[in-house]
Order: sequence, then C-alpha cells, then structure tokens
Amino acid sequence: MRSVPGAGSLLLCLLPAILEAHAGGEAKPRPPPCQQSPTKVSCRAAGLHSFPKDLPPGVKRLELSHNLLQNLSESCLPALGQLEHLDLRSNRLEAISGLARLPRLHSLLLGSNRLHHSYQDNAMAFVALRDIEVLDLSANGLESHMVGGFLDSLTALRALHLPGNKLSQLPAGIFRGSPRLRELDLSNNYIMDIEEGAFEALQELAVLSLALNSLHCLSSFSLRQLQVLNLSHNALELFGWEEGQGPYLLQVLDLSHNRLLSFPQLPAAHHLVHLNLSHNAIASLDPGSHRPVQFVLRYEEVVSFNTSLGTAASLTRLAELDLSYNSLQLLPLLFFRAMRSLFTLSVAMNCLQNITMELLTRDGDRGRNGTATWQEDAVLSVRSVDLHGNAIRALPRWFFDALPQLEAIDLGSNSFQPCGSDVGGTSGGGSPGAEPCTAFHNIPHLQHLSLRRNSLTQLLPRTFSQTPLLSLDLSENRGLTVPRAALEGLEHSLQHLWLRGNHMDDSGAEIPCLDELRVLDLSGNRLSLLPTGLFCSPLQILDVSDNELPALPEQALVGWTHSLRALCLAGNPFHCCRLGWLDALQAAGVQLPDVHRARCTHHSVTNRTAPLSSRPPWPCPQPWGGSSVLVLALLGILLCAGCGACRLRGRGVGVLPPQPQTERAAGGGPAHSDTKV
Repeated sequence: MRSVPGAGSLLLCLLPAILEAHAGGEAKPRPPPCQQSPTKVSCRAAGLHSFPKDLPPGVKRLELSHNLLQNLSESCLPALGQLEHLDLRSNRLEAISGLARLPRLHSLLLGSNRLHHSYQDNAMAFVALRDIEVLDLSANGLESHMVGGFLDSLTALRALHLPGNKLSQLPAGIFRGSPRLRELDLSNNYIMDIEEGAFEALQELAVLSLALNSLHCLSSFSLRQLQVLNLSHNALELFGWEEGQGPYLLQVLDLSHNRLLSFPQLPAAHHLVHLNLSHNAIASLDPGSHRPVQFVLRYEEVVSFNTSLGTAASLTRLAELDLSYNSLQLLPLLFFRAMRSLFTLSVAMNCLQNITMELLTRDGDRGRNGTATWQEDAVLSVRSVDLHGNAIRALPRWFFDALPQLEAIDLGSNSFQPCGSDVGGTSGGGSPGAEPCTAFHNIPHLQHLSLRRNSLTQLLPRTFSQTPLLSLDLSENRGLTVPRAALEGLEHSLQHLWLRGNHMDDSGAEIPCLDELRVLDLSGNRLSLLPTGLFCSPLQILDVSDNELPALPEQALVGWTHSLRALCLAGNPFHCCRLGWLDALQAAGVQLPDVHRARCTHHSVTNRTAPLSSRPPWPCPQPWGGSSVLVLALLGILLCAGCGACRLRGRGVGVLPPQPQTERAAGGGPAHSDTKV
C-alpha cells in the first residue's frame, strides 16, 4: 500500500482526541463559572439566571454582579447564615423578598437594578436586615416616596448610596429610620426641594453629596457636624448657613458649576480646607454684593471693602481656593490676607485686568499698582497661583513681595511682556509711557513659570536672572525670538523648557548651554538646525516634531545617546541618505513614539518619500571616501600609461624588435616572407 505523505504527523496530532473519545466519548467539562474559597465566592459576569446552589456553608462574601438575575424569592435563596457581604449590582432584579433569609448581612450592593417595581414588597425584605451598614440602591428608578420604606428599619446603616435615581425632593423625616448614617450620596437625581427637617435625624452625618441635582437655593444649612459637602452641578444662586449654636466642622465644600453671583456667605467658625467655587458667575468677592451694579469694586470703594471681609477672615485654615471660570474683573489681595494657610489659589479664566493691593502703604497713602509697598505683616503663604486666561497686562513688583513663598505661577493666555533685568521693580517698563512689563528676575522661590500665549515677541537679556526656575513655558508665542542672553542665569537650574508652536527660525532660538535641562519641546517651529547650546544638555525627553530638520546633528548624538530616553521627530523633511543619526539613537535604545508617522525624502529619485521606520528601497550615492580615491588613482595611472604609449608610438619608438628565425620556428608559426631586417 502506498503511504500518504504527512499521514504519520497527522495521526500524531489527532491521537489525543482519538484516545479521549475512545476512553469516554464525552468532551472535557467546562470549568465552573464561580471562583470559590471557604469564605468567598465570586460569580461575577457568569451569565447566571438564578441564584447559585451548593455554596460553602461558611461563605461570608458573595459576588454576583453583572449577571441576569431577576427574582430573589425565599425559595431561590439557600440558607447562608454567615453571609456578610452580597454584591448584586447590574442584574435585572425586580423582587428581592428572599434577602430576609440573610439576617447577618453588613454590606448589600443592589445598584443598577429595577427595584422600583414592587417597591413596597421589596421594602419588606429590609425589615429583617437590621445589621446592614452599607447599602447601595443607585440607579434603581426609585422616587422620593419609595425611599423612606427601604430605610425605616435600617438602624445600623452607616453609608447609603442613592445616585442615579428619580428623587425630586427630600421630605421631612425621610432618613429618620437610619439615624446613624455617616455617608450619604444623593447625586445625579432631580432634587429641587429639601424640606425643613429632612436631615434632622442625621446627627452623625459627615459626608454628603447633592451634586448633579436641581437645587436653586440653600439659605439655612444647619448640618454642623458635616465634614464634606458636595453641591456641584446644581443651579444655586444663594447659599447661606445658620449662625450660632456652635461651630461648623466642614472641611471640604464644593460649590462649583452653579450660578453664584458673589462669594458665598460662610459661617464665622468652621474648619474649611478646600473650597471650590469654579464655574459660577461670581463677579465680586464681597459676600453682600448681589446686584449687578456692585459686581466690580471701583478703586474708590477700597476703604469700605474692609467691612465685607468677615467671611474671608474666618478662613484661617483654608489651603485650596478655586475661583476659576467666573467673572471677576478685579482681584484685591487684601481679601486673602487672613487666609494664613492658603497654599493654592486659582483665578484662571476670569475677566481680570488688574491685581490691586487695597492696602495702606507705610507712608499712609492708599496702595496703587506699581508704586505701593506691601506691608510685611500682610504677606500671604500661597505657593501656587493660576491666573491663566485673563486680560492682565502686568504684575506690580509688590505682587511678588506679597507672595514671598510663591513657587509656581501660570500666567498663560494674558498680555504680559517681561522686563529685562536692567529695568527696576516698576511695571511701567522703566520709562514714562513705556509698554507695561513684569519683572521676573530676583524672585527667590519661584520654580515654575508659564507665559504661553502672551503674544511675546522678544525676550530681553537676563529676563529670569536670580530666579531659580526649574520649568519655563514660552509656547505658542508666534514669532518669539529668544536671544542667547535672555536665558542667562538659568544655566544651573532650568530642567524643563517649552518653546512649542512659536514658528521660530534658526536665528530666533539661541539657547545657551543649560547643564540641567532634561525636557525640551521645540515642536511646531521652523528650525533647520538645532541650537548648538543644547549639545551640552543632558536631555532625556526631546520633541523636535514639525520643524524643517534634514537630520540631527552628529555633535549632539555624542552626549544624547547616553541620556536621551524619548524623541519625537515626525513632520521633518529628513534625508533618506543621511540616517546615521537614527541608527545611533536606535542602537542606544531611545524610544521614538512617533517614528511610524515620520518620513524621509530621497533626493536622488525625484524627491520620493518613504517611511522612516523602514529603510528606503532606493540606493544612495556612495560617498567619495578612501576606496573611491584609490580607484581614481589607479585610473589615473592607467590613463597616463596609455597616453605615454601613444606618444612613443608616434615617434617610431616602442615597436617590438623582430624575433630571430629560429625563435619563430620554435614558436610553430609560419615565417613572413616580406619581413626585413
């Protein structure tokens, strides 16, 4: 019999299946859908339609989320007397009466189900669950009148989650059955009204979220024991507190994304650390100002401004204040004077045109921009300030005197022009009528400065001298020129430099040797050569994408192959026949995250382009190196020899003498009769 090629190997491949079928004729059983241990069982996303059977009798944690369960009647649930934690989120539950068989439950997660169906019967199941401490009822279609019945018997409840339901109001006494609640999440509902006494029973409540609702007014909030309150994403125009009867313990207050018109009236005694007022319509820092005519404090009203500082004076523990995305036109630093612990201040994306002192000088004159002196006892402890997205033209020198510990400031998207180091501390540019400028030199603790999008055109010599900057952002200043002397003084401190999108040419970027520079962004310019001052920098991350570079300089590769970790280079007209620098970087293990988008041009093949990630298919002309010189020398010798032979032949010289007759005979050739000697 003729054998079939490959039959032996095919039989070897099929042998295990043949043996298995012969042994039992049944397929290998699937692994169980649940992972079990003596005290924990997880059947998450197992496709279950019913409660699992044969569970360990001592199981304490059971996870059944993301399944297809619809009904948990008493006949469906086994006796699990030790079960403490049950996760039933993201099922299709409509009936949960069987939960009454689990009296020792401490944590019950029922989020993303359909408990609004038969809510009265479902509420009866909670009567026996008196030990529950954590309950998640989020996204169950529950309305306000349904919630009270679920909570009537949960006297041990500590954390309740009700976001994503259909609550429209909080009636009085809704939480009276759960007086020990400490954490309550009511976010993402439709709450418009909170009746008086709704939270009266919750004397231990510490964390409350009412975010993403429809509240318009809170005039007498009285939860004095509350520590965290989130009221963001509502429609609040007024926010007030009850005074007297002891201090408030509030530490975190989020009022962002509302409609507040002025700084809110806060209680006189509290422990606020974080206050978020961003994305409102605040046009005044005077808590008593609500009418549009009072939004902007004129300078002549400064003296009376002291009477409205009661709220700010009590914020002695405030560490973070966010006033971004409002309508402030004036920023009086006097308002923040009592905030002795303020660390971070953001007034970004407002309508600020001026930073005012609003404080008397040592001479007793009213403080004015550029000429006033900040009192030493009024210095602020702020370390970080964000003023980007305003219309500020200059900062007076006393601004930095008022913030002696300032480490970071974002001045992006304004109209700043830096002064040179030879200009004094004024903001007028040093001469009458000059364009206002800001002196950024000699700021002893400033480490991070952003001046992006300020329409800067040129930096003056030693702009940042005696300021120990670690990072400097000068990006998106179209046409910016950076002379070598501009960054003098930063040679031993600057670590991050951004010059992105300035459209600088080779003459506009004369960067000196920065021996601490680690990160440099030169993308979006018109550079055909990299500044030679960078060759000494121990760069780790470099972005030169979207420029006009034909290649990277070999001088830089000597140091960069030892320090460089990542290089972005797409969008440059690299030469396909000058890619030795790419080989060096790849051999050094430098990451090239955008190399798949980079291309090179082959000038000897009608400007064809090819991906930089793969070698171009066209041959490159050989350089005129040592081997070429040797070939040319040999050709020269041969040509000279040929020319000499031609010259000798023309003179009758160089013809071989006739051989003797004996030699011709010995050679076997016939003798020519016309040959003469």
